[in-house]
Amino acid sequence: TSDLEGYFELEVNNPSELILIRYLGYKTITRHNSSFKKGSCESIYLVSNQLQLSQIVLQGFLVKGIDKKDDGAIRINFNEFSILPGVIDADVLQVVQALPGISSINETVSNISIRGGTHDQSLILWDEIKMYQSGHFFGLISVFNPQMSQGVSVIKNGSSSHYTDGVSGTIAMTSSRQLTTQFKANLGLNLVNADAFLDIPLGIKSSLQVAGRKSISDFFITPTYDQYFDRISQDTELANNSSNAINSEQEFDFYDMSLRWLYQISDKDLLRLNFLVINNELLFTESDVVAQELESRQSSLKQNSIAAGLFYSHRWNQEWQSSLQGYNTDYKLEAINANVLQSQRFLQENSVSETGIKAQTSYQASTRVTANIGYQFLETKIRNLDDVDNPIFRSLIGEVVRSHGGFLAGIYKNTETKTRAELGGRYNYISKFNRHIIEPRLSFSQGFAQFFSLEVLGEFKHQTTSQIINFQNDFLGVEKRRWQLSNETTIPIIESKQGSVGVSYNQNSWLINIEGYFKQVDGITTQSQGFQNQFEFAKEVGSYSATGIEFLLRKNLWRLNFWSSYSYLDSTYNFETLSTTEFANNNRLTHTASFGTTYNHKALKVSLGLNYQSGRPTTLTDEQNPLTDGVINYATPNAAELDYYMRLDASVVYSIQLGKSKLQMAASVWNILDKENIINSYYTPNPDLSGVTLNNQRSLGITPNVAIRYFF
Repeated sequence: TSDLEGYFELEVNNPSELILIRYLGYKTITRHNSSFKKGSCESIYLVSNQLQLSQIVLQGFLVKGIDKKDDGAIRINFNEFSILPGVIDADVLQVVQALPGISSINETVSNISIRGGTHDQSLILWDEIKMYQSGHFFGLISVFNPQMSQGVSVIKNGSSSHYTDGVSGTIAMTSSRQLTTQFKANLGLNLVNADAFLDIPLGIKSSLQVAGRKSISDFFITPTYDQYFDRISQDTELANNSSNAINSEQEFDFYDMSLRWLYQISDKDLLRLNFLVINNELLFTESDVVAQELESRQSSLKQNSIAAGLFYSHRWNQEWQSSLQGYNTDYKLEAINANVLQSQRFLQENSVSETGIKAQTSYQASTRVTANIGYQFLETKIRNLDDVDNPIFRSLIGEVVRSHGGFLAGIYKNTETKTRAELGGRYNYISKFNRHIIEPRLSFSQGFAQFFSLEVLGEFKHQTTSQIINFQNDFLGVEKRRWQLSNETTIPIIESKQGSVGVSYNQNSWLINIEGYFKQVDGITTQSQGFQNQFEFAKEVGSYSATGIEFLLRKNLWRLNFWSSYSYLDSTYNFETLSTTEFANNNRLTHTASFGTTYNHKALKVSLGLNYQSGRPTTLTDEQNPLTDGVINYATPNAAELDYYMRLDASVVYSIQLGKSKLQMAASVWNILDKENIINSYYTPNPDLSGVTLNNQRSLGITPNVAIRYFF
């Protein structure tokens, strides 16, 4: 540490010693011991470190740690995150559902809908690596360790031109970008899993973060585990076998491990390595009597991902900075369905392998103007396998799509006039189809009348990956989605365009935000929408439109924070080749509202919240003649709605300081009132074909969870 004049002395014992010089707001430099001359005192000049960061225009958008930026994105900072009802950890994909316009029609994080879109239309990034798997317990909790994710950007519209895919929105997670100078660690345990996190300095130029998590069902079964297991096994072969077979020895396990390594090569060069492993495994034994003897076979379902990424950035000077990133992500879903009575084994696989390279350069022309330019290459391979041994049948379909993208954006920012404008565009070339796609992007915000701000957003986007949903026998009925690639015939490239306008008022701890939007998405297929009516087996191409309004009211009062949000959505399908061409979107929740409060005082955090959703669309049968020759006669598709959904949740966190260490205890209750919400319903013919049976799928009942975490 220097004195006020900048003078310092160091005793150097090693001739090869490196000396690190740093000061807040300036770039860190590293010099070799030999560069200092004995007996003289030269001046060392540091270069100021100018960062173009998005300004926070709405701080504490919902609760502390959730802010809205002037580029339209909502930023969640988990280092400052307060608490939300029913969430015991800062589970990324649970937290984002608290935001207006984002919901899940069946409570799972693997079925998130952004403004009427399906889950596969949401781009999920982990440190710029695209992820094709998002849920443990097949969707009930996120696969992304809360201890590893420092922040999340949620972009519903107006994304920067360097983003591709995600026609409905983007959820971009980031780990810490700062070198660790002090060892940190914590251990956690709750009624579902145990986890550990290490933040390790590796000298003065490098640091390593490692996080791991594993389910505790190998050791003991908790009430929370039972609730989760019952929820995922509803209407699946795991719970209801079609024959007289008995299922036993049911086991479920999951784990994940993530790693982030930073290396500050010099004051101008940074290297980052990311690695992530995710695994879910479900096993059960099916037993039946064959030839008067009891025989048993094991069925299994495995879902795993491996992803790795390497990022390098270099600052040429004060104005120019470049970065290069490469990643590979692999996803595999495999099921072995053993049928004892028929001596049959049915193997299903769905795998994705994607390689991506992105290079970009930014030029800061002045304190107000910045330009970004770059290139991105993507190669996506998807394979689907169905293999039956009795009778012998094998179907293997593998496809590859390669795309090239060039992007450019100009950013103007004036803090004095509270103006920010980003105008950009993206050119995409998909070689397999010889398709050229141009996508303009717009993000504009303007403060006015001291306490008001206006926001205008717009974007065009496309994607070549989507998921088909089979409710019949895919993957034991537990995981019903498999990824597929566009072929420009039966599965076109999905393209979207949307625009939105919003106004905010922020004064005296009051925050009011209202936003209206319109979205059009073309190229969707009936197979990707999850129909369980007359269109369940249809293979048609169509589109959907979505129009809506989102409203948020928040007030801080003393140590209390109150919020209320409301979303209105009108979303309609258009399939020209179906018997009914226009009808309600499966993901249309016309009215969604939430009311909540948090209390923060020193070491105590408490939160209580109520969630309401109008019922999702459903299709009824013909009242007079519901069944003809074993075929269900349906009424107008999606003309009815299920009963409304309502859930009351609570959470509490208390921390105890133990010297330099800290002990944190937490508890949450999901669905305190134990309300029986129906989240899906469909019809099946009776076994004797005398009529039809209505099958209802129910939400989680009252689900408690407790956790303890030790920081050291």
